[in-house]
Amino acid sequence: MNILKVNGVDLAYDSFGNENDEAIILIAGLGTQMIRWTAPFCEILAARGFRVIRFDNRDVGCSTHFSHYPALNFEALATALMSGQRPDIPYTLDDMAGDVIGLLDALSIDRAHLVGRSMGGMIAQIAASEYPERVLSLTSIMSSSGNPTLPQASPDVMALMTKPAPSPFEDEAGFLAHSLAFAKRIAGTGYPFEDDAYRALILEEVLRAYDPGSVGRQIAAIAVSGDRRPRLATIKVPALVIHGVDDPLFVPACGEDTASAIPGAELLLVDGMGHDLPHQLYKVTVDAIERTARRN
Repeated sequence: MNILKVNGVDLAYDSFGNENDEAIILIAGLGTQMIRWTAPFCEILAARGFRVIRFDNRDVGCSTHFSHYPALNFEALATALMSGQRPDIPYTLDDMAGDVIGLLDALSIDRAHLVGRSMGGMIAQIAASEYPERVLSLTSIMSSSGNPTLPQASPDVMALMTKPAPSPFEDEAGFLAHSLAFAKRIAGTGYPFEDDAYRALILEEVLRAYDPGSVGRQIAAIAVSGDRRPRLATIKVPALVIHGVDDPLFVPACGEDTASAIPGAELLLVDGMGHDLPHQLYKVTVDAIERTARRN
């Protein structure tokens, strides 16, 4: 793992493949760390002839955290947004998209393919629309367009996502039970949920860095980003939208709306896939990413 200073924050990253190959930047989702893009996934992608770079977004993992910021008040956030006021938040998705471009600058990479999952898909969308000269292709996975008329996740999913978890240092069993319950709820039906592998992953994230407040701060960044469809309409690079038919967090209509908003975008709906990326889907995902990158 390496650390670079980007836009006033430290970003942790690592790299797979030949440094002279075209770069793919993998952008993680809400509150999750770069290791959610597993090493085997990165290695499969790198074997297709790409330099694959994964990194911790600001406020997670080994990148700079904003723990000094007051805890997010969801009621105050909603009130401010409904009244048309700008909430007081530490950063936005635009700042996080700027981090992606800053990472390219720091690594002396002129242009790259962007691949983002969930919130990372939103960040990739913004980067592709605001920095077109730096982006070769866009792949948005299990994400959304910000269209306010789209169906929302069911209340039980939102409750599981926003319910405070026990401290992993004081109640590891309770923390794991909480995390596994949410992960199982948003997983697809087409592939077995592998408890042991997921348990090991979330414990590795805890060992790298644990900051329960970061999820709320990133939810706020998502909330203020608004409807991205006008931005999506400006994207001219090859674009792919991958979405699980079983996704209960961002229902399939979210992927369909994203693809329809990007001129010429390909939509890949995957049966049995939820709001996760099981190893059984690595090949189909990598195939689609490579196909999109080669369209450039």
